[in-house]
Amino acid sequence: MDTGVPEVVSFVAVDDVGRVINPMIVEGQIHGGVAQGLGGAFWEQLAYDDQAQPLSTTLMDYLLPTAADIPRIEVAHLETPSPLNPLGVKGAGEAGVIPVAAVIAQAVEDALRPLGIHITEAPLSPTRLRQLIIEARRSA
Repeated sequence: MDTGVPEVVSFVAVDDVGRVINPMIVEGQIHGGVAQGLGGAFWEQLAYDDQAQPLSTTLMDYLLPTAADIPRIEVAHLETPSPLNPLGVKGAGEAGVIPVAAVIAQAVEDALRPLGIHITEAPLSPTRLRQLIIEARRSA
């Protein structure tokens, strides 16, 4: 972690999308959502200058995760059929995205607990993490 580059070794996602009609589609949605969530947790940021002009206007400035950045993802399903439709299905598209930044922030904060670092926002880019580590060591 001294480099500011965290490594996510594996990611476990447990969801309840109601009755799973097509497991391969749901798995793909969860995997894609986790990848999107990791992008938001580590790289993706809309940056603006003092005049509110966007600074992240190209993919050189707005970083996205690549396949090499995505860890092994294990998916488990709970099936609680929805009473609101005859198939008992629920949404699955957002299930992988929403909790990821918070989960990653808490994991990084836990790893940096000996330094007294508290994570309050994302993305947690290597530059930002390294800066937090340096500041915490200076304060100690």
